[in-house]
Amino acid sequence: MNFDAIPADRLPALLQRMPKAELHIHIEGSLEPELIFALAERNGVTLALDSVEALRAAYAFTDLQSFLDIYYAGASVLLTEQDFHDMAMAYFRRAAADHVVHAELFFDPQTHTERGVPFETVVRGLKRACEDAERELGVSALLILCFLRHLSEEAAFETLAQALPHRDAIAGIGLDSSERGHPPEKFARVFARCRELGFRLVAHAGEEGPPAYVWSALDTLHVERIDHGVRSIDDPALMARLARDGVPLTVCPLSNLKLCVVSSLSEHPLPALLAAGLRATINSDDPAYFGGYLNRNFTETFAALPQLGAAEAYRLARNSLEASFVAPERQAAWVAALDRCFAEAGA
Repeated sequence: MNFDAIPADRLPALLQRMPKAELHIHIEGSLEPELIFALAERNGVTLALDSVEALRAAYAFTDLQSFLDIYYAGASVLLTEQDFHDMAMAYFRRAAADHVVHAELFFDPQTHTERGVPFETVVRGLKRACEDAERELGVSALLILCFLRHLSEEAAFETLAQALPHRDAIAGIGLDSSERGHPPEKFARVFARCRELGFRLVAHAGEEGPPAYVWSALDTLHVERIDHGVRSIDDPALMARLARDGVPLTVCPLSNLKLCVVSSLSEHPLPALLAAGLRATINSDDPAYFGGYLNRNFTETFAALPQLGAAEAYRLARNSLEASFVAPERQAAWVAALDRCFAEAGA
């Protein structure tokens, strides 16, 4: 494909309309302040802040933990199956507008079961939304259950037991929440069990944690994708390993900026990751809190990094489609649509 045939002034529109997959989206992190207050009123929940504006103004984070504190408070309004459905459908409508053809949603059941919300309430609401998104919006979706790494491996095993009656609704297992002080190997046994059960495996590593956490996620947890992974840039041997093995990285630029992982988007390591041959993707992470859904992550990142052009846009989109946990034939159909989109842009 002749990427040089695509004029630079067409790139912003191309970024927005190209078909793409989102592989790193925490569905609870898509909960916008307006919906938080609507659900609070519906469920009779009293919030610490008294307005949408006050809540949005509180989104000034200094690190991952300062975000998590307000993130868990926002999730307190989610009580019923309909709440989880409505939250996910609000995300899917935004994803469809961004030309997302497939999304793999992280969800944190322990955030809810610890509040007395039954596991089945969470998963039924999300599963129904995934079905509605495909039927009504043409957006394919899978669910990935994430264990909270600040809790114990015993608690993760308990959550896994709760999940097994709903095995058909859950495609994969992940690991998220506070990275510092909670290395992947803390969850080695539960991930081994999940692998025996046939779940696809991913884990957050190398966001605030060191490159050693990426090594551990690969070699101890045996994950197929690394969520974030930007600290890999500090370890040449790890970079070579990731490139050689074709391990996808689900990079989240606006999240990295909002949580002070990078001081500015112009300093983001994404170009270096791509130049080293890594299978990087762009994702929105917790878009309600970090300032943008998928297209905004693409457009702001490309605006800040002029060395990224049409060839990198194509590679990022194709990486996302081919790193998804769907059948190869469906991936191929999406890649064909991506090819047509770029061919039209260069015509």
